[in-house]
Amino acid sequence: MNRRYLQLALPSPLRQNFDYLLPAKIDPPPVGARVRVPFGRQEQIGICLGLSTTTEVPEEKLRVASEALDEESVLPPSLFQLCQWAAGYYHHPLGEVFDTALPVLLRQGEPLTSPGELRWRLTRLGELYPLDGAIRRAPKQIEALLKLREHPDGLIPPLLASLGIERPILLALQKKGLAECITLTPAEPVKAPGGLLREPHHALSSEQRSALAAISTHSGQFRPFLLFGITGSGKTEIYLQAIAAALERGEQALVLVPEIGLAPQTVARFRARFQTEIAVLHSGRNERERLEAWRAARAGQAGIVIGTRSAVFTPLARPGLIIVDEEHDLSFKQQDGFRYHARDLAVRRAQLENVPVVLGSATPSLETLANARQGRYELLELKTRAAGASTPAFRLIDLRQQKLQEGFSDPLLQTIKATLARGEQVLVFINRRGFAPVLLCHDCGWQARCRRCDARPTLHRAPARLHCHHCGSESAPPVQCPSCGSTDLRPVGLGTERAEDFLTKRFPKVPLFRVDRDSTRRKEALTQLYHDIHGAGPALLVGTQMLAKGHHFPKVTLVAILDIDGGLFGADFRAPEHVAQLVMQVAGRAGRADKPGLVLLQTHQPEHQLLRELITAGYSAFADRVLEERQQLGLPPFGHLALIRAEAPDAAKPMAFLQGVASGVGNNLQLWGPVPAPMEKRAGRFRAHLLLQSERRAALHGALANLIPHIEGLPDARRVRWSVDVDPQDID
Repeated sequence: MNRRYLQLALPSPLRQNFDYLLPAKIDPPPVGARVRVPFGRQEQIGICLGLSTTTEVPEEKLRVASEALDEESVLPPSLFQLCQWAAGYYHHPLGEVFDTALPVLLRQGEPLTSPGELRWRLTRLGELYPLDGAIRRAPKQIEALLKLREHPDGLIPPLLASLGIERPILLALQKKGLAECITLTPAEPVKAPGGLLREPHHALSSEQRSALAAISTHSGQFRPFLLFGITGSGKTEIYLQAIAAALERGEQALVLVPEIGLAPQTVARFRARFQTEIAVLHSGRNERERLEAWRAARAGQAGIVIGTRSAVFTPLARPGLIIVDEEHDLSFKQQDGFRYHARDLAVRRAQLENVPVVLGSATPSLETLANARQGRYELLELKTRAAGASTPAFRLIDLRQQKLQEGFSDPLLQTIKATLARGEQVLVFINRRGFAPVLLCHDCGWQARCRRCDARPTLHRAPARLHCHHCGSESAPPVQCPSCGSTDLRPVGLGTERAEDFLTKRFPKVPLFRVDRDSTRRKEALTQLYHDIHGAGPALLVGTQMLAKGHHFPKVTLVAILDIDGGLFGADFRAPEHVAQLVMQVAGRAGRADKPGLVLLQTHQPEHQLLRELITAGYSAFADRVLEERQQLGLPPFGHLALIRAEAPDAAKPMAFLQGVASGVGNNLQLWGPVPAPMEKRAGRFRAHLLLQSERRAALHGALANLIPHIEGLPDARRVRWSVDVDPQDID
């Protein structure tokens, strides 16, 4: 009798598959099923890649599999192929790719499907209960009661959570006898009463109609689109109507957004339009909520799936459309571990599933724009704002020889005052949180530095602390200078807290909302802030790029960018692109309703070509010029890069290791380095980079395939932490 050997992908940094003995008590699992096995001193859960009657490992060294967890593949064939393709393209261990693709609880052995579907529904008492009864002073309970009345068959927990109805509210209704939690087997999609739409679609402009028609024409076939629409041009309305068409065909839609901050706003828009179930996946949900949403998508119960980067791996029972909103955003690129780009995986997934994919942005990445201009993607342009709104006007404020008050010039302060007097809102953008980026001794020049990084910690005021935004370390600010003993320690530079402090004193009667990572740490804090902003009259909004990403503030007519100069001289070749995108995205928050918008940029470089080009000719003209420069230099998208990073506690080891790596690179690639990283020391470890460049993608990947075994064989390969980053977006 022939032995049967399981071939498994395990979540291990080793770039190999693993063979295990399959005992007679375990039925052969299908490809894609999870299998629990001993691994070292622990147990691991791996993915079955197949069975074989032969193995290259001596049988006495093989261990026996413990348990097969599934009777079917956890991923549909298209996603299984996507993971295999991603492992090859990014030169990453397949087991870790599968680990990224699955919810945490599935990696820990939870059942693939719930034994029965949980739904919350009203009891007979709840259906008849008067709204002016005992819960009249509990608005969230009333809201939950009204939502459940709209769905007599009940709603699953992921949908309720996406509607803002959390478990404590439901338990309160259950305690009063107004709601109950039931289990249905088998699970069936909830059919919304009264049709698909909760509200009618908005009327489309001619540009929007043309774009929607192009997308609809390619339903059921792979076609990538770039929806290049200026800010406020109505890209979201096109998404909504394209999704409605997919839902009418009985298909599901996957919508990727760059950050958690955009998810509540997007879910709210979709919830207001559709009556279908919406599964929401992002790191702000707990693991149980994410698993339930994942199951709802896989079973076909959720018509729409909305999520951040890792949601690209969410299985769909009936895939019909993929949308990547703000496709240019760097948040779509994973910056550690498995360094994939969700936008690029979304395009590959659409190809495997034979569905259209829409990449939307007002400032497309130059790679995506080049693909559109070369005919690989279909270009859909929206050049005018929706509902007759006009594009904002730009004006530069020359800071040279200007007297500044906490970073604000007099012309800017006068314009802010006039805008508020008209009852309008002002958005002040500064891409630096905290109070001040530097704490300095006025007597001797000493500056506070992070002990673990080549960086200065930021001074925060609430609570008072020095916080390094690179490694996360915190310490109390010193009372006196460690160098000379002086007590004259001064904050230098401007952060959101300092801008908030100054503007509050300058305009004491005007509401001020600060939007950054510090002010939005609490769950639902960001949603509440946006609700308060929309409900306010004249107000000041102060924040980082969290304010710039696709948000709609109809009362904002003035946008002030306090300091754009820092990004104009970055060492990364992508720095001009990122600055241009940031300026245009922030500017796009102004004048989105019936009143015209104005954008003021404070700068010491008023003649800088990038700023002048953006203001006079727009993002397209800027992109054309930069693409020409990239082509001459052989840089992406006309060349291809891979960055090999190394780090270790010993300063000399990363450089020495990368010298050994460089010795294994063939002559058909251009090498840059090894060199110390721009921030050489971070979190107590020293870092170095080696950049590989090639005119041809195939040549780069062929070289990497040969290089990685060489790297793994180097004596220091286990003494340093190293990684391969294909298509790096940020050379940090």
